[in-house]
Amino acid sequence: MTEYQSDLLRTLSSRGYIHQITDAGGLDALAQNQIVPAYIGFDATAPSLHVGSLVQIMMLRRLQQAGHKPIVIMGGGTTKIGDPSGKDESRKILTNEDIAANIAGIRRVFEKFLDFGNGPTGAITIDNADWLDKLEYVPFLRDVGRHFTINRMLTFDSVKLRLEREQPLTFLEFNYMILQAYDFLELSRRTGCRLQMGGSDQWGNIVNGIELTRRMDSTQLYGLTTPLITTADGGKMGKTAAGAVWLNDDLVSPYDYWQFWRNTADGDVGRFMRLFTDLPLSEIERHEKLQGAEINGAKRLLAYEATAMAHGVPAAKMAEATADATFAGGHGNDLPSHAIATEVIGIVDALVALKFAASKGEARRLIAGGGARIDGEKVTDDTALIAPGAEPVKVSAGKKQHGLIVR
Repeated sequence: MTEYQSDLLRTLSSRGYIHQITDAGGLDALAQNQIVPAYIGFDATAPSLHVGSLVQIMMLRRLQQAGHKPIVIMGGGTTKIGDPSGKDESRKILTNEDIAANIAGIRRVFEKFLDFGNGPTGAITIDNADWLDKLEYVPFLRDVGRHFTINRMLTFDSVKLRLEREQPLTFLEFNYMILQAYDFLELSRRTGCRLQMGGSDQWGNIVNGIELTRRMDSTQLYGLTTPLITTADGGKMGKTAAGAVWLNDDLVSPYDYWQFWRNTADGDVGRFMRLFTDLPLSEIERHEKLQGAEINGAKRLLAYEATAMAHGVPAAKMAEATADATFAGGHGNDLPSHAIATEVIGIVDALVALKFAASKGEARRLIAGGGARIDGEKVTDDTALIAPGAEPVKVSAGKKQHGLIVR
């Protein structure tokens, strides 16, 4: 492991965030000598970010903890174009109203992880629509476009992979990397930003911004990317059978969020503690040595710390208590619930309403496989009815998903 001198790179390295750095020595020296303003961009394609974006959010948190300035870029402008990185097809075109609503939802996420303010290290949020929406096409092509060659753009993974798969890449999307590079130039001029961070798929876009700024302003900028975060079984981080694990509590409840982290594979516990909690490394090293049933205590700690950070300590405590009550045979007050207006609901419809199954067909297969229960009793008949009275009825899918049907 490289021996860094700055608190910033030492922290990022020891916790497993670093994949590539454009100039490690230069950035290390800069971080020792001044407050480094650094940014990560987040396009507003949904009303919330999900766990797949959490490593980037935590990078900004580590940056601030090390005494530097986080800049959160809301992609109000770039969302209108669509990042082709890792995509086989074009993104859906969103209206300005959709984008504004999504930005409002995404802002809520960052308030939990960063301290915002006007001080030297206070986090700030900027919408890149502030400058991208005002660009004039011909002047932009003349002043900025001349620094990019089609030959080089065709070598970047975001373009090359789409073409190799014989999937169409629109001219609209082809412009994305130029606009992201221009973002870095604009932030350098407006805020003194010196570092862009992002996932490993953003390396080419980041390098473009560094080179563009060097050519146009003779300013030295830096880039840092994180490794692709996968689970021990090779799966994509943040994806479950039920869908994305959103960070806003109106899309995924604190209980379900806690349960997601509690279900972490044994081999991922230490790594996820480093990436997604503020626990000291010495404590993490002690917990990741645990084996057998003892590792479950480490998983509970991971779930509590991650939930407390995203949803607050009271929500984390309630989620933990709900899990304890649920697995003790009762049910907690924080379980996901579905209220019915009629006297009864079929078990198939209940499983779908609680989002334990994506379709009625999937619900029937769950029942046929013996994975569905009503108040702890296995269901074998997919026409079974649930009739909640004064007390709710607990519906379970497998051993780890539980919800309530109420009237």
